[in-house]
Amino acid sequence: MASLNILVIHVGDMDNKGSEVLLRSDIAVIKDILKDVSLSVSTVNVEGIKKLNLPLNAVLPTVANVPYKTADSLARRSGINRNTLKYKAFAVASLIYLFIQTILSIISAILTRLGLKTFYRSEVFNCIKNCDLVISCSDENFKEAASFFPSNFYWIVTWWTMFFQRTFEITIAKFVGKPIIAFPNSIGPFRTWVGRLLAKLALGNCRYVLAREPVSYEIVNSLRIGSRRILTSDTALLFKTTKKTFSESFSHPVIAVCPGIYRYSLSESQVQRYIIDHAKALDEAIERYGFNVILSPHYVSHLEYDDLEICKLIFDKIKHKDRVKIVVADGVEEFKSLLNEMDMIITSKLHPGVMGVSGYVPTLCIAYDHKQTGLFKLLEMENCIIPITEAFYERISSKIDFIWRDKERIKASLQTRIPVLQESIRKAVEEALTSSTKRSETLNAAAHVAKVNS
Repeated sequence: MASLNILVIHVGDMDNKGSEVLLRSDIAVIKDILKDVSLSVSTVNVEGIKKLNLPLNAVLPTVANVPYKTADSLARRSGINRNTLKYKAFAVASLIYLFIQTILSIISAILTRLGLKTFYRSEVFNCIKNCDLVISCSDENFKEAASFFPSNFYWIVTWWTMFFQRTFEITIAKFVGKPIIAFPNSIGPFRTWVGRLLAKLALGNCRYVLAREPVSYEIVNSLRIGSRRILTSDTALLFKTTKKTFSESFSHPVIAVCPGIYRYSLSESQVQRYIIDHAKALDEAIERYGFNVILSPHYVSHLEYDDLEICKLIFDKIKHKDRVKIVVADGVEEFKSLLNEMDMIITSKLHPGVMGVSGYVPTLCIAYDHKQTGLFKLLEMENCIIPITEAFYERISSKIDFIWRDKERIKASLQTRIPVLQESIRKAVEEALTSSTKRSETLNAAAHVAKVNS
């Protein structure tokens, strides 16, 4: 039997370790289940993925760019931040470019379906045409807000344009006649009719929709779409690093802190309080328990208030600087090996938490979205969550005390629950892959017979 050809779409920016660990985990589980498979990816970060040397047949651009990613890329090259008029001009130009790309993609999709040569992003459309299955990469591809933040103009435009791009790519694949699976995603919230409409269009065109936590699963059910829906968990729970130990040694006990904020979701005073309260709580933990602290950024965008800058700002406010170090891990292999060696993790981002709990490390989650609270509820770790808008010094310090006192019970619970979630991921992915690829093979064989008979 010929090798199956699969195209993975919606692959994110490799500057974000969450995007990298999800891509690596998705590739690994697909290859483990299907064995003889050829994988290609469509991404906003072609060069970043090529540098990883993953087992991929092709690394291709998206059929249409995500506007804020285009604007951010132009801003980095120009050395400007998001508050400038020049950045706003980049953002407007990126929106116009998305409109142009949409028209060109529609024309190319029609030509592809008619069996004619395309003139726009031919390599991408040829890959769609020749693949047996399209997979929407694990992530948060279908939403228009973060659960615990109020909406504002910046984020409405950002989420809507990204959501439109995700929906458009699925619609193109469906129009060309390809089966589509949405790998484990966090879905919603949808606060407007626009969001619900895009969600129905995107997810309704998928044969399978895998939700990685209960809130997303209920949101998908509320859409009343015909797709097969499965509740599972985050594929990054399957990730195992090949690096057995981190390159540097640490004196225990040691906490890894992976801070971060959504730009323009918190006011400037809230950002400053977040920084100061983290610093005060960490100083108290150092004094009370003798902790050493590793500040390690999850997403380094080189724009203002990225995770590295937040790490530096927290470090500047800490009194016991001799007990604190900023460590920028080189990719998720090194990042995972670092987290595995920690005695505790405090994270405001999802995937440091995922990689931490999969190594059975007690973890405190500073949550801004149901993708985080959903995971911790699956693990029965609700007592290890603080909403980001309530992440004050007293609450952080109190949770550190609780987790440190209860660390052995938390570890034991993780050692029981994580394997169960990992097995549920494998089963959900296996059902979606085997069902979709068998049906695709049957349809391809029928089409081949019809062509021969004609």
